[in-house]
Amino acid sequence: MNTHLLALQLMAAQGCLGAFDTIYHHELTEALPQRATARRELAIHAVRATIYGVLFAGLSAWKWQGAWAWALLALFGVEIVLTLWDFVVEDQTRLLPASERVTHTVLAINGGAFICLLVLGLPEALAAPTGFQYAPQGWLSVFLALCGAGVFVSGMRDAFAARAKPKAASDKVHFDGAPQTVLVTGATGFIGRALLPALLESGHRVIVLSREPKKAAWEFNGAVRAVASMADLAPTEHIDVIINLAGARILGLPWSARRKAVLQSSRAGLTQGVVDWIADAVRKPRLLVNASAIGYYGNQPHGSEQVLNEASPPQAIFMSRLCQEWEAAAVRAREYGVPVALTRFGLVYGNGGALPPMLMPFRMGLGGRLGSGRQRSSWIHLHDLLRGLAHVWRLGAHADGAWNFTAPQHPTQLEFAQAAAAELHRPCLLPTPAWPIRLLLGEQADLLLEGAAIAPARLLATGFTFRYPTVKEALVDLI
Repeated sequence: MNTHLLALQLMAAQGCLGAFDTIYHHELTEALPQRATARRELAIHAVRATIYGVLFAGLSAWKWQGAWAWALLALFGVEIVLTLWDFVVEDQTRLLPASERVTHTVLAINGGAFICLLVLGLPEALAAPTGFQYAPQGWLSVFLALCGAGVFVSGMRDAFAARAKPKAASDKVHFDGAPQTVLVTGATGFIGRALLPALLESGHRVIVLSREPKKAAWEFNGAVRAVASMADLAPTEHIDVIINLAGARILGLPWSARRKAVLQSSRAGLTQGVVDWIADAVRKPRLLVNASAIGYYGNQPHGSEQVLNEASPPQAIFMSRLCQEWEAAAVRAREYGVPVALTRFGLVYGNGGALPPMLMPFRMGLGGRLGSGRQRSSWIHLHDLLRGLAHVWRLGAHADGAWNFTAPQHPTQLEFAQAAAAELHRPCLLPTPAWPIRLLLGEQADLLLEGAAIAPARLLATGFTFRYPTVKEALVDLI
């Protein structure tokens, strides 16, 4: 029996399981790079990924012999210690979903199996002269080498996220007024995780609506009350403000008919449930803040100089219809005397969310424009978004209506690429053609390859000032 080949096959399985765990759990469902509390876990992941990158690439087509066999054993020993440390840190900082616990268990069993198989061949390897014996295994070697490259890139992503700096105390957002009770949906998302500390530090009581209330309460150290559905809130519950941020991740899984239904249900469907509760509430909230997106306006032709504002019409494309349905569900609250602020978010720049993956190619020196590069990008710094929500909060009933949460500057994608490359001191030379993006993402490729210039007309008209009005200023702060 060729124990070395079997060990490599188990390593390939480990690569597949690890990729699933990283993409599905760490990136999509848990969004670890967006969590300030996950920085130690991310740092551990970064070191482990570097070790795994060496192991995958080094074992893909070579046998380690002599003194190198001891080095290999030492690497596995360090990896085992890091894995155990990672388990401890995870239990201290977050509540893992069942699927992640199962995946980690299978990874540990599989990892132990291939380490044992390699140890069985250790006496033979130690007896051989020190060096590397070339022993390619065809496509298996190619796959393991690709796993090594992929896990190394993942490690870089985690390392950069682990180093992301927290905001200074003097830069905190304050939600003015006497203590109030606030219901927040989508609180465990990228924006919600930044919003809740600001609400709590402003002295307000927060109720979180989450499909996993135990996990949500854990994430905010028990400082919030978490409920699983609106049915858990009695009509006599006193809620002053509702901030509706809920919605399944847009970019990621293909937009099949089933996925579109999930996106609609997680937005319009959930919002209908919130408004149904308002209808029955004995005391109505003073304000409903409903977060949708500038996808409401659709896309503009590349090179267009037109700037859209809150009065601009929507378009007959999926993203626009999704936002229209979402807002239509929210404005029903007006029937019960509740003002509704329809906040339409641009692409949010922060230490998390979409920006780190956008910057990764530039950090590696592989950045450039996407598609034509002429598509306009309407964006907002996370700190300005929170300040904008506090601005709307202060206006109360006068906040009713649409609000564009976008910065005054709306550069082309090429201008963003050049600014990112300059701030990172990297070249901006490698364009990405549109066709592979469309082939990979289908209809949702429009999120990257199309755009529109959206002005924050109402924010500016009501006296709001941006801390980060330009892409350069935002990137200086975040990089």
